[in-house]
Amino acid sequence: MNAALKKIRRGLNTKLGFFIFTVLLFAIKSYWAYKTKFNLGVKGTVQQFLLAFNTLPAAIILIGIALYFRGRLSYWLMCLINFLLSTWLFANILYYREFSDFITFNVIKGSGATSNNLGKSFLGIMRPSDFGVYVDVIIIVLILLFHVVRVDMRYFKIRYATTITVIGFALFGANLGMAESNRSQLLTRTFDNNYIVKYLGLEAYTVYDGVKTTHSSAVKAKASARDMAPVQRWIKKNYAGPNIQYYGKAKGKNIIIIHLESFQQFLIDYKVNGQEVTPNLNKLYHADNTLSFDNFFHQVGQGKTADAEMMLENSLFGLPEGSAMVTDGTTNTFQSAPALLHQKLGYTTASFHGDVPSFWNRDNAYKSFGYDYFFSKQYYPTTKDGEVGYGMKDKIFLKDSANYLDQLPQPFYAKLITVTNHYPYLLDKKNKSIDALKTGDDTVDPYVQTAHYLDQSVGELLNYLDKTGLRKNSVLVLYGDHYGISNNHQPAIAKIFNKKSVNNYDLAMFQKVPFMINMDGLKGGVNHTYGGEIDVLPTLEDLLGISSNKYIQFGQDLLSKKNNQIVPFRNGDWVTPKYTKYNGDYYYSKSGKQIKKLSASQKKQTDKIQKWVTTDLGLSDKVMNGDLLRFYKLPGFKKVDKKSYSYNLQKALKKLKTDKKRKNSVRAQNGNKSTVNDYSTDAPELENSSSQKFPK
Repeated sequence: MNAALKKIRRGLNTKLGFFIFTVLLFAIKSYWAYKTKFNLGVKGTVQQFLLAFNTLPAAIILIGIALYFRGRLSYWLMCLINFLLSTWLFANILYYREFSDFITFNVIKGSGATSNNLGKSFLGIMRPSDFGVYVDVIIIVLILLFHVVRVDMRYFKIRYATTITVIGFALFGANLGMAESNRSQLLTRTFDNNYIVKYLGLEAYTVYDGVKTTHSSAVKAKASARDMAPVQRWIKKNYAGPNIQYYGKAKGKNIIIIHLESFQQFLIDYKVNGQEVTPNLNKLYHADNTLSFDNFFHQVGQGKTADAEMMLENSLFGLPEGSAMVTDGTTNTFQSAPALLHQKLGYTTASFHGDVPSFWNRDNAYKSFGYDYFFSKQYYPTTKDGEVGYGMKDKIFLKDSANYLDQLPQPFYAKLITVTNHYPYLLDKKNKSIDALKTGDDTVDPYVQTAHYLDQSVGELLNYLDKTGLRKNSVLVLYGDHYGISNNHQPAIAKIFNKKSVNNYDLAMFQKVPFMINMDGLKGGVNHTYGGEIDVLPTLEDLLGISSNKYIQFGQDLLSKKNNQIVPFRNGDWVTPKYTKYNGDYYYSKSGKQIKKLSASQKKQTDKIQKWVTTDLGLSDKVMNGDLLRFYKLPGFKKVDKKSYSYNLQKALKKLKTDKKRKNSVRAQNGNKSTVNDYSTDAPELENSSSQKFPK
């Protein structure tokens, strides 16, 4: 035993020995993080081996850079490189816990748009074990500081350092070859970053993402009008004509979109200790004049809420990485719902959000979309204890939004973005009126409490719309933007549904979010059509009597009898009424029974669906990455001039007061008296609401 220890120590006293020791510690640490901090879906012996093996090539190449330097500098460079790589791993652990994905260069590029709120979230999700990624760094630093090993001052020949670098690249080549044999076209077909990390490691994924980002910039520069041809052919081929029963039924009515933050379908009719979590939304969901969709899925990627808005406003998918509203919202050409409705039907358009205007780059993207107004946090009175998490509390936000809602010239298109039901589901005791879940997961348990608060907020808004008469002349659209409980909380998800465990089918169905269209006189009911957020805009257009057969939109009217009911997820998985593919597993959609081995006929069908999904996502990405709509002249549509829009507080308020169509507003029809007093809320923060003062 002593002899073995002496040999190890003699080895560590050489630069090569210390390098190997550092690489092995880093590899062990990385493998530990992959297994315990991420949900990579590793299956089988080959994938398990690759997960361990892929920790070595990048470590050898990157830490090996230190071997090109002499003396003590070489040793400390190993420590520094290890520390930087560990910090990158640590950052990805926190990001993954919140977003179920890895950091991309586009996320970094857009971090200024979300840094204020992301910082708050990350502080709330750190766990002591996360700092385990620095244990190996601390070990090698202490070894050097306390002279446990002797620094090898001998010159390490360049050819030896080069040989080690070549070995690192050779190992990466072997890694890539094995990965390709297990997952063909890994780097060309995948829409899921988990696959890259699982097969090639975090460092390789980062390089891959950097190459993709650079390539995307080059694609935009090289794009031309010719690139629109395959897009137009695809859109024309997959256009689903309107349902005559519903076409034009909402013509001339206001559109009020209520964005239900992080709200999942399972909350509808769900009870905690016998109490309904969402009684107001339940009533609306089952109303005779509400079209409710019970097979409606969110389709967001890393952009989460921003991706949902991109689909809602444009029927274009968000990007595989980052947020399209951040990376392309300022510069790209769009033919969005606000601009279309304003130009074609004379709608006044506005978005309401109780947070800073720069969040998700909204202050710039909304100009590209053609929003007349953007009522952000600066437009609202300051209320003591009136904010939580990502902005104004919903009851206060919706109540104060009435001050501007009743001033908008009709018909108007208004989007109200709630935020209280956002992770980490913070809510003070005085606003809690339902018990928390008891899954034992501190992240999940308070979710129903903020959802209940959101439901109460929506109930108060609906009462206001009824009192003022707005409800009769409006279409209400309510939708959940993305999941609230991520797939990283599977034990808690199982407890929610009283199951012992959940499989990939359960997780796929867990991505359902509500979608409701409510209108006076509408023939409603629960519609079982399979669809997603990409389909919202074409559905609304047909209800409004707008023919969208010339539009570049990737969704289909959910009411159309020609809808193909294929629902792509952003990572390339999908759901149809017959089959579901999720995380590599196939299921029958109706029964949830797993198809462990596809028959020849089933493989032919699923391959056809996969090809459709891949083409649909890929062409949408081409439109976004290439800014292709700048080359497409939509008949009767004038390109949005971003310079003609301003969300400056004083300018916007002046514009609102001097608008020539102001006589069509609810306030004008009420003798120029505000209807805010018709809004009733039990928000405890507004008990002394007379002290509230709106900006002038």
